[in-house]
This record gives sequence, structure tokens and C-alpha cells, in this order.
Amino acid sequence: MKNKKIVNDPVYGFISIPDGIIFDLIEHPYFQRLRRIKQTSLTHLVYPGALHTRFHHAIGALHLMQEAIEVLRSKGITISEAEAEGACIAILLHDIGHGPFSHTLEHALFKGVTHEELSLLFMERLNEAFGGQLSLAMDIFRGHYPKPFLHQLVSGQLDMDRMDYLNRDSFFTGVHEGVIGYDRIIKMLSVRDGELVVEEKGIYSIEKFLIARRLMYWQVYLHKTVLSAEQMLIAALLRAKALTKQGYPLPASGPLSFFLRQEPTWKDFAKGRDTLLGQFAMLDDFDIVSALKSWMNTEDKVLSFFSSSIINRRLFRLEFRNSPFDEAYIQKVRRGILAWSGLDEEALEYLFIQGKESNSAYTTSKDEIKILHKSGEVLPMSESTDYDLQSRAVTKYYLCYPKVDFSKQK
Repeated sequence: MKNKKIVNDPVYGFISIPDGIIFDLIEHPYFQRLRRIKQTSLTHLVYPGALHTRFHHAIGALHLMQEAIEVLRSKGITISEAEAEGACIAILLHDIGHGPFSHTLEHALFKGVTHEELSLLFMERLNEAFGGQLSLAMDIFRGHYPKPFLHQLVSGQLDMDRMDYLNRDSFFTGVHEGVIGYDRIIKMLSVRDGELVVEEKGIYSIEKFLIARRLMYWQVYLHKTVLSAEQMLIAALLRAKALTKQGYPLPASGPLSFFLRQEPTWKDFAKGRDTLLGQFAMLDDFDIVSALKSWMNTEDKVLSFFSSSIINRRLFRLEFRNSPFDEAYIQKVRRGILAWSGLDEEALEYLFIQGKESNSAYTTSKDEIKILHKSGEVLPMSESTDYDLQSRAVTKYYLCYPKVDFSKQK
């Protein structure tokens, strides 16, 4: 038991870290890298307390998985020690493939490679390093293990990942609308026919969970100022990549320079896994921030403008609308940007950002939350509640651009 540790978590209190493989994985440099990646990207520019990391989140999700396994075992569900360990490893490493600033730069560093796919590659590499001890965890993570409820605890509409990030992000942002009754939900979990279910008396806790998730997305994750900052960071990186491809020398760390010069695909990662993972494993938030500070003084006006604006929090205006913007208004904004900047139209590719964001707190299309009724019948959430699940999908359209005065524009 010499390696057993107690972590004092600000959200849950004292958390026990099991000795053996789980402790050793946490000690590994791949996992320690998560200390240098913010959980909520640039959200701290709006909510100053949101400085927690993917490391915090992974440890919290591990704690909730331990609690869920204990609850299920108390209800007679058979979970072997190997299965429990596998589920704990799967949730511990579920986000290990995240890059700098989490989701924000996921598709800017390279195309067509998700953090889930990178997490699996990291697990493969760790499995080799630890003599095959992660094989069961990988089967659970992929959903290949014959007990589906174990995968649902890792990845589903009521998984320990969501349970922790809603609870943790609401804690650190101070947005109390995101607080959920995670402890009651976990105590209401059970298993029927190999699938995860929630006992009927926990249905209102599930409804509050769904409402909290919806509110957190629009109040925190998709807050217009947060979205503005994230779009600016993406634009800065894309500009840096374009300049690098043109042979323009930009100061950057070794790993960041590597990914500015090339854009590996999934096939590249699969073929040259160890080399590419080695570079990616050295990349974190610090590389990006350091580069932005250097790029503030670059001769390229667009990159310099973005870099100094992000570092000094001079953020773009972001307009949300419930329907697409009128083309005449779009052209007016574009003309205003050109007149203000004195740059050519090529700059609009970076200075004028248009898009949309959609969020649905719950989807009935697949893997619905299952409710175990007192009669013994198991029904999907959509058939078990009078809460209107269908009308919760929302799409908002946005324009993001420098804070230019268009009052004199025709």
C-alpha cells in the first residue's frame, strides 16, 4: 500500500488513488501533461476562477467511477476486480488525447483526428509500456466489452465524464445553475440486461441534470465572449500555419513548430504513432501562450494583431442570432473591417468569422437514458417523463469580428 495516495479535491474532498497500475498511470508523463491543459480553454477570460485542468477533471471522473462501481456492487451487480480496474483506467485516460486548450484547437492543429482517437493511441502505447495491463480498459473504452454498462459509465448520456465536468466547471466558474445532484444520481444507478439504468425515483435528478447541462452550455461553454476568444485563438493558429507553409519564420517551441509545418492525418498517426505521439505529448497550453507572446512582435500585421489581442484580452465582438444573418448586413460588416484595418480582402479570412453553434442537452436518436420503473419495466427517458426533451435543441448563428464602429458605413 506504499503507493496509495490521498488527494484533497476542492469539489469532492479527499479522494483515494488506488495503488498499482492506476497510481503508476497517473505518475506517467503522458498523464502529467494534463496538468498543463486547461479544462475549459479560455473560459477564464470571462469567469476568472475557471483555471482548473484536465488533470483535475480526470481525477474527479475516476473518483465518481469508484463510487458508481461501489453502488452497483451493493445492488448485487457482479463486477470483478479486473473489470473495476479496467473501468477506472478507461475513465482516467478518456481525455488523455486532448491537445492545448482542450476542444478549442482540436481541429486547428490537424484535420480529421479527434481527441478520442488520440486517447486510444496513447492507451495503446501505455498498454505496451505496462505489459498489456490496459487491454481490458481499452475494450471497455471502445465499447467492445460484453458488459455494456461499463462502457456507458465511461461514455454515454449519463457517464462519469459528464457528471464530473458539469459539477467541476460550475464550481470553478461560480455558475451555480450548473450544479447537479451527482451523488443522488449515482446512488440511483442500476443494471438491467447488461445496460445501465436509473431507478424511477431518480428521474427528477436526471431532469435537473439535463437542465443544468443546457444552461452550462449557453452560459459558460458557448458564452459569446468565450466563443469570441476561442475563435480568435483558432484564427491565430491558422494564420501561423499559413505563414509557416509560405516559409515565413515564426518563433515557437519544437513541438509547436512541428505541427505548424505539417498537418498529419489519422493515417499518419496510425503509421507513425510513436513519433507523432512523442511530439504531441510535449505540446500543451504553455507552448501556445509562449508563441502568442512572441508573435505579438512579428511583422505580419494579422498574426501580430491576433496575438496581442488575445494576450491583452482585446476580444472581438460576437453577435448571436436565432436565424442566419442577412447578406446585406454581412457585406456591411466586411466593408467596415476593410476600411478600419487598411488591409486587403485576404485578411477577411481571419478578421471576419462566421458560423453557428448548436446544443441539445439530450438526444433521443441513440443510447437514451433508461429508467427502471417500480413495475420492473425499463423505458427510455423520453417515455418516462413529462419534461419536454424534444424542444431543447437550439441553434444560434454568429458573426465574430473586431469592435469596429459601423455607424458611418453605408
